[in-house]
Amino acid sequence: MDLTDEQWEVLEPLIPEPPRRAAGRGRPWRDPRDVLNGILWVLRTGAPWRDLPERYPPYQTCHRRFQQWAEEGVLDEILHALALDLKERGDLDLSECFVDGTFVGAKKGEGRWERPSGARVRSSWRWQTLLVFLSPSTRRVLRRTRSRS
Repeated sequence: MDLTDEQWEVLEPLIPEPPRRAAGRGRPWRDPRDVLNGILWVLRTGAPWRDLPERYPPYQTCHRRFQQWAEEGVLDEILHALALDLKERGDLDLSECFVDGTFVGAKKGEGRWERPSGARVRSSWRWQTLLVFLSPSTRRVLRRTRSRS
């Protein structure tokens, strides 16, 4: 869902004019509305930049402009204006909000197998039985019960 004309009227004054080279050389800048729509698509979907659909400018352009606008504070103003617009129209409900606190730790280092902690030990009867037969004390008992034939 791209920006509506009403939303663009609010946001257009917040976007700075692109710098011009003194010699007037170089490619013309992409339409800021198209670039902003591409940025908002990535932010809304959570997709990688390289998966940006072809209807938007190249992902490199959108990403570069995203970084530039984030550093200059332009993106904060844009997102604030969009949220305010949604709130005024009644399309933003702040009575219930969620924060995603998902964290997955990755273990770096040696690739050798380590014995699982007590919380992660397999609970199947086969695994528990195998652990009994692999234990050093069980081996000693079994050695003593061996027949000598």
